[in-house]
Amino acid sequence: MDTANPDAVFHPIPEQSSSTELLTTIQASLDDDKAEDVTTIPLAGKSEMADHMVIATGRSSRQVSAIAEKLAERLKQEHGVTVRTEGKEAGDWVLIDAGDVIVHLFRPEVRDFYQLEKMWQPPKSADAR
Repeated sequence: MDTANPDAVFHPIPEQSSSTELLTTIQASLDDDKAEDVTTIPLAGKSEMADHMVIATGRSSRQVSAIAEKLAERLKQEHGVTVRTEGKEAGDWVLIDAGDVIVHLFRPEVRDFYQLEKMWQPPKSADAR
């Protein structure tokens, strides 16, 4: 309470959702919207940009855009998170930045082209050659 102004109303800062809670919501939303080949990559300790990366495929540009839009709405409603998106207009790929979780949605051909999963795989040891 503000002692200088006894009539001031205390408004606590809302708790932010943990990255695990965001990830759970994202995975559920992708499942509900029939995203395919959903892959989750833990980034904690590997990158400062996020704790998790999720990569998923939609069957068409229209589905990719719809999945992205519904996911953004769900994160806003359930967690109060306003996401930043790139690529939604074309629908070939969409990047959704939800803070601690980054989501990449692709059409199948575009996902095959970029192969993001390979970038985050552990390096192969010399013995594995």
